[in-house]
Amino acid sequence: MGKKGKKEKKGRGAEKTAAKMEKKVSKRSRKEETFLYNELYIYNIRKDTWTKVEIPNPPPRRCAHQAVVVPQGGGQLWIFGGEFASPDGEQFYHYKDLWVLHLATKTWEQVRSPGGPSGRSGHRMVAWKRQLILFGGFHESTRDYIYYNDVYTFDLDTFTWSKLSPSGTGPTPRSGCQMSVTPQGGIVIYGGYSKQRVKKDVDKGTQHSDMFLLKSEEGREGRWVWTRINPSGTKPTPRSGFSIAVAPNHQTLLFGGVCDEEKEESLEGDFFNDLYFYDAIKNRWFAGQLKGPKSEKRKRRRGPKAEPEGADKQDSGEACAHAPLEVVREVVAEDGTVVTIKQVIATPGSSTQPQSDEDDSPEEAGGPWVEPRPRSNAMLAVKHSRLYLYGGMFEAGDRQVTLSDLYCLDLHKMDQWTVLVEADPETQEWLEETDSEEDSDAGEGAEGGEDEDDQDDDEDSSEEDGEPQHPVVTPGEQFEDYLPRTELYWVRLARDEVGPEAKEKRVLKVAHAMAKAFFDDPA
Repeated sequence: MGKKGKKEKKGRGAEKTAAKMEKKVSKRSRKEETFLYNELYIYNIRKDTWTKVEIPNPPPRRCAHQAVVVPQGGGQLWIFGGEFASPDGEQFYHYKDLWVLHLATKTWEQVRSPGGPSGRSGHRMVAWKRQLILFGGFHESTRDYIYYNDVYTFDLDTFTWSKLSPSGTGPTPRSGCQMSVTPQGGIVIYGGYSKQRVKKDVDKGTQHSDMFLLKSEEGREGRWVWTRINPSGTKPTPRSGFSIAVAPNHQTLLFGGVCDEEKEESLEGDFFNDLYFYDAIKNRWFAGQLKGPKSEKRKRRRGPKAEPEGADKQDSGEACAHAPLEVVREVVAEDGTVVTIKQVIATPGSSTQPQSDEDDSPEEAGGPWVEPRPRSNAMLAVKHSRLYLYGGMFEAGDRQVTLSDLYCLDLHKMDQWTVLVEADPETQEWLEETDSEEDSDAGEGAEGGEDEDDQDDDEDSSEEDGEPQHPVVTPGEQFEDYLPRTELYWVRLARDEVGPEAKEKRVLKVAHAMAKAFFDDPA
């Protein structure tokens, strides 16, 4: 076939693929945007139902804010700060406004008081006596970013802000940390995340694992002091984005989170679903070990005491009696991206109470093991000695997976998680980052997709030129198996099409798009 005919055929293929990719992009456009909300929902524990509450004049849409409930005035929900980003990524800013929801009258009110914290996200806020106390956070702009370690109080009687200047050495600037009130009236700060610029266009992130106590000096109103503390026990591994709640015995409960690992120009996150308790009276951390269903344990006890498989598990448990068990899972995004998620489960040896030989783990007992998947930024609440866990997120490649599942755990029994609302992986929505680079990549991915069918339509001419054909799809093969097997081929093809100057991120996206298009329609 002559060059003219070859070009015409390639042109027709490009037109066909452009139309197909436009349809795909239009269909998925909503999934490739990040949406913020200002909706209010109430979960009824007895009825096991969610209800959307419509209240006029709510705060503007936002995320990464803080919300605290206090008993004053028949019950109030206070909200400060957070951030807003438009779906197209063109607008982004941090809030510094303060709102209160009056639960008795179901009305929103914006409280305007000077002298408060600057606009920020990722800060932490707790109720202390008749005040709100706020710590840390960060502010980011197109030019620079800053992390905070300042402390503010808001008086719930006078509606006034005050900035504290505690004595002693306090935490370094950070966001996403733990902030909780101790039974003795102190405030604990643990962990968090911050980053700093080491050279031009190069930032270094830090996962903090230090702990501090903020106390009001007795007899000296308005005077506070920082003290660094070093708890004993089984401490959480370094992380940020974890969730906290106060357990019935006034212990602070910590769940999940993420530890970001920076590798040159990439950033990978290890997500967790483990539980820890901090006892402020003993100044000690405890790993939250689940006991498993009792009925399954009894069934196990009636069985033979020595089994080859059980013995192997017991030996394995004794070998790492004081170390958490790490389970590795692979999650495949709908675009073929594969991400490895590490899940850490506390072993029986790390429990605060020694287990008897009969108390086999749930896995040894042979019973079903139900647990929330690893995540960060989930919502926690404790009511009637039950821990409720809602939502959160984890990352799969460049995508952010936003969860909507709901779990419950009896903190007295500590036997097993109960699923109240299960996440359906088939209908799970994948929300993609929407900064300008991501938006341009989405468009470039579509352009790269035009070459997918160009390559398909050009297959005959490739044979004439002695070039290899596209890797064939074997009968019954799934895309998540096909992509790893052929990824290098598609990456080389994509790099030729987008040019040597293109970013690796774009090359990979185009390669995956080309592979998916060929997999869906190899003819």
